[in-house]
Amino acid sequence: MSSGGLFDAIYARGPVAAQVDGRAWLAAMLDVEAALARACAADGSIPAASASAIADACRVERFDLAAIAQAAGDSATPVIAIVAALREAVGEHVAPHVHFGATSQDIIDTAAMLVSRRALEPLLVDAAAAASAAAALAKEHRATLMAGRTLLQRAQASTFGMRAAGWLVGLDEACAALRVADERLAVQMGGAVGTRAPLIAARVAAELGLAEPTLPWGAIRVRPAQLASALGVLAGVLGKVAGDVALFSQSEVGELREGGGPGRGGSSAMAHKHNPVASVSVLACTTRVPGLVATVLAAMPQEHERAAGAWQAEWGTLADLLTLVGSAAAWAADLLVNLEVDVERMRENAAGLEGDLDAIDSLIDRALAARPV
Repeated sequence: MSSGGLFDAIYARGPVAAQVDGRAWLAAMLDVEAALARACAADGSIPAASASAIADACRVERFDLAAIAQAAGDSATPVIAIVAALREAVGEHVAPHVHFGATSQDIIDTAAMLVSRRALEPLLVDAAAAASAAAALAKEHRATLMAGRTLLQRAQASTFGMRAAGWLVGLDEACAALRVADERLAVQMGGAVGTRAPLIAARVAAELGLAEPTLPWGAIRVRPAQLASALGVLAGVLGKVAGDVALFSQSEVGELREGGGPGRGGSSAMAHKHNPVASVSVLACTTRVPGLVATVLAAMPQEHERAAGAWQAEWGTLADLLTLVGSAAAWAADLLVNLEVDVERMRENAAGLEGDLDAIDSLIDRALAARPV
């Protein structure tokens, strides 16, 4: 996502981007180090006073993010520089107790889960807002006649409420799958080769509010893959919604129009145009997502106990995935909340078509009743 912020209004809209930037990752890794120290103290592996000193030092403002980022190039991980700075901060007597029994992968993998958990919270809020807006449209327009279209041609009569109900169910189902992936975000505390006893992992999990895995998962990448896949599914639904709105906003169709306030949708060359900016922005984000999901899936077969390259490929990919899907969700909520419906144009375009409107009404009720409480 590096472009000096020039495209962030499109690709990084909403609150998710700030949860996955460099500072957020650094804060998460420090939170993991603090939790690890407390867990080791509870286990009797290090003194309680050392754990307290380490936790007090794990404040992100005390660390030089730029220096740590640069040093990561010398070791293919930022953790070595973080641990060195943390040991310097706590002094020579406590330094041996920093990062006790852990490896870089323990810290980064657990931080990745923590970053994802923190990013998913606002992401799911925006996605739920989009779903709620779709539900409101389904209720309001359950009887608004429109043409159903197959293969881009008029087919039978439907209603705009039915179209919105389809969006609603897709969004709710995708969010449900993402919540399942969220619940499976787990600590990774396997030690050097994945054989560390599970007690420390259990304590770190309780400290950070993450799941406790059955075994360390350092080389078995099911959890990151499930998260990436669930993000990809939500992106697909968001892209479907945006694509529909863009098609219905065509001048020749004219059934929908994006709102969002004055100044949005202008053209640099054609003053008469009102471009579907929110739809375009959702699609700009979601079009990039499948390739990122594929990268995470491609990284699953990893060598032995720690991969040489595939694991490292996940970090930035996961951050980009969360940012793009979070941006798409924020844009989609804006899109559906401000959507303008031309009821008369819909009826005109559906003239002469027949459809089972009673069945449609029943289907909309079914979609609304299925919403999670």
